[in-house]
Amino acid sequence: MIPSLERFQPVFDRFNLELIVPDVNERLEESQILAYAGHFDGAICGDDHFTARVLEECSPKLKVISKWGTGIDSIDSDSAANLNIKVFRTLDAFTQAVADSVMGYILAFARRQPWMDREVKAGRWEKLPGRSLGECTLGVIGVGNIGKAVIGRASAFGMETLGNDIIEIEPDFVSKYNVEMTSLEDLLSRSDFVSVNCDLNPTSYHLINKVSLSHMKSTGVLINTARGPVIDEMALIDALKSGTISGAAMDVFEVEPLPSESPLRTMDNVMLAPHNSNSSPEAWERVHWNTIRNLLDGLEIPYHSEELKKLA
Repeated sequence: MIPSLERFQPVFDRFNLELIVPDVNERLEESQILAYAGHFDGAICGDDHFTARVLEECSPKLKVISKWGTGIDSIDSDSAANLNIKVFRTLDAFTQAVADSVMGYILAFARRQPWMDREVKAGRWEKLPGRSLGECTLGVIGVGNIGKAVIGRASAFGMETLGNDIIEIEPDFVSKYNVEMTSLEDLLSRSDFVSVNCDLNPTSYHLINKVSLSHMKSTGVLINTARGPVIDEMALIDALKSGTISGAAMDVFEVEPLPSESPLRTMDNVMLAPHNSNSSPEAWERVHWNTIRNLLDGLEIPYHSEELKKLA
């Protein structure tokens, strides 16, 4: 929201909300938020680290955290609840954009387009072997809103789809798309492409590690548009170097921005992006307004939705 702040400034002025706008490079760490502790009543945040210590120091002045987006794994929700700090978010915020990004990566690796483009521009005329998606199997780890959208797109391309989740998925969805729900090990061993679309929580931290990577096909490609810590990054780097798997597409990382010394930056079999799979003007606009409404609700400031959009 920060790059668009000038447009929304009249909204904050209308409700006498004074803004503190820190210098943010992707997200604020605990120490950076602590510098402002006790100075703000509400927060609009991205993936900033609202730890138990931060929340304790910011309480009782802090009343509400309004997350710009869906995932709240960077907020200690239990501590917030104990301190009566409300936490809001926008459910299903970027489903379509992220699902499109996953399919973009699958198509790029299957059809080898980025690599052929590179070869021709370098003066070489080499026909790299590609695959039709109808010949491939996709495994989706985390069959929530985004996972479902990925499966729907993959099915339209004729891909066989496998799913894995810790909760039971609606039988109607499974039947409609002919998804085979299976174990993580089985999914990894049978999939040509593996898309990580689960939340980050204690059950998914480093879910993809040295052992799980060893179950993948040597021709397999891993795609992560979920959260960086779901994958043990060093184990992934080793698997890519050793040929345990053939490629990876990464939009999220354990440390963001991705450190300049990361071996991922120099690997030819990896596609990288700066945590941007959610990019969508329509989705961003919807999240902007819902985040502002959530902030006002949390601060118990009355407003009319029709009035808000006339201000910006």
